[in-house]
Amino acid sequence: MAECVFCRIVSREVPADIILQDERCVAFRDVRKQAPVHVLIVPREHVVSLAEAEEEHRDLLGYLLLIARKVAEAERIADSGFRVVINSNADAGQTVDHLHVHVLGGRPMQWPPG
Repeated sequence: MAECVFCRIVSREVPADIILQDERCVAFRDVRKQAPVHVLIVPREHVVSLAEAEEEHRDLLGYLLLIARKVAEAERIADSGFRVVINSNADAGQTVDHLHVHVLGGRPMQWPPG
């Protein structure tokens, strides 16, 4: 997906402040952060959204949540608390058509979120 900005970050065509990466995903700081800690976790595989995920993505989806925990630990927000968000499609606020997980923390979170 040459036009997908997250695919271009994964392939290193677009720079990002990467904090963690492995063979399945890349985690980097969001440039439009909504909290003191705001990290995006993007799978290397292009999946448009959670709404389009299939049974074949089951392991990947669980893996992304485990990486969210690792990000929270690395960012030192695991003990104080963090929020994990997956926006799916436009009405939910998804602005890049590539599945991604937001890890937010570093301040008290409000409820409802939006």
